[in-house]
Amino acid sequence: MTRIALFQMQSGIDPEANFAAIVDAASKAAGEGARILFTPEMSLLLDRDRKRAARTIGASGYTDYPARLADLAQEAGIDIALGSMPLAHPSGKWLNRALYLSCGGGEPAFYDKLHLFDVELSTGESWRESNAFEPGTHIACVEHTPVGRLGLTICYDIRFPALFEELGRLRCDCIAIPAAFTVPTGKAHWHVLQRARAIESSAFVVAAAQVGEHADGRITYGHSLVVDPWGEVLLDMGGEGPGLGYCEIDLARIDEVRRQVPSLANRREIPKLRPS
Repeated sequence: MTRIALFQMQSGIDPEANFAAIVDAASKAAGEGARILFTPEMSLLLDRDRKRAARTIGASGYTDYPARLADLAQEAGIDIALGSMPLAHPSGKWLNRALYLSCGGGEPAFYDKLHLFDVELSTGESWRESNAFEPGTHIACVEHTPVGRLGLTICYDIRFPALFEELGRLRCDCIAIPAAFTVPTGKAHWHVLQRARAIESSAFVVAAAQVGEHADGRITYGHSLVVDPWGEVLLDMGGEGPGLGYCEIDLARIDEVRRQVPSLANRREIPKLRPS
């Protein structure tokens, strides 16, 4: 069994305050025997005021956070799967970047969010991530973590099964889906999508989430989850507020499920449509 920790956050517009919260969570999680701390999307900065966010991202010292997180992982003795943080891109836009930092040191693994959230919700909410962010260009699978091969995704990626099919083909044992889900989409789709991605990938899914009302005015759904490869929800942290949650991961469960439903082994290329 491998013990993991999920940090359900209520990140705000001050990255130093958000970093301090992660420091505290890492220390507590390591003290409880967790091998990895998973945090949500936009853990270090959650700010929909893009002019203000640009000043923060461009401020002196902001680019030091990945190195500070790497130091934290080593000092606390726990791997950190940072859900994501915004980083500057040469185009003038930003990247939404997930980081995996090992307590053993070395270069962090990273993944840049592929699918950008450009939607108009029936509630009147409008989101245009592509106005501020560049999409990523590669998938990411981190080898040799305490939960085996760990696939990295971010939030809206969950709606694109082809990404998870590929991570399944790569035999990921666990897939991180950190998020800052809206309340309307969370109520409608969060649980069913997380369970579906776990089932079709025959892998554990770990989804650390933002929760509650944030300093920038948005409200997020919470319900950080751990789902096993059979689709069973092992942990649901609810939507009341931030906090730490723990779960035991049994990697033997993966082979057990893959023997029962060998969909990855049985996969075939989809043929072209027959001409009419």
